[in-house]
Amino acid sequence: MYKMINPIEHTRTKEAANKYKVEPYVIAADIYGQGNLKGRGGWTWYTGSSSWYYKAGIEYILGMKIYNNTLKLEPCIPKEWKEYTIQYKYGESIYNIKVLNPNGKNTGVTSIKINGEERENSIVLDKSGKIYNIEVTM
Repeated sequence: MYKMINPIEHTRTKEAANKYKVEPYVIAADIYGQGNLKGRGGWTWYTGSSSWYYKAGIEYILGMKIYNNTLKLEPCIPKEWKEYTIQYKYGESIYNIKVLNPNGKNTGVTSIKINGEERENSIVLDKSGKIYNIEVTM
């Protein structure tokens, strides 16, 4: 999936770039799927594309979802990714999030620890200026 989202993936070869025909550094709103335009990008630089890129990358791939001041982590990543980190500031608090994928999974959280203590995957966010170290194991 990540190859489909990243615009540069559509321009790895001269042939692919000639088919795609739009900027490889801007997310396209759509890519034609049929007929003689199949594979061609469309609707680049339009209002809203950056928010969809954020939503796809941060929420659906890295899995950082925030609703009503509550953080939930639900990664959906390539099984080859062994770990990644996110630093998130909420009010004056800092959330250092480290996601570990020792078993090469695509999805599924096994455990969450906040400052070393086992917790549920529903974290009420705090603005008071504290530092939270969150370790997510898939």
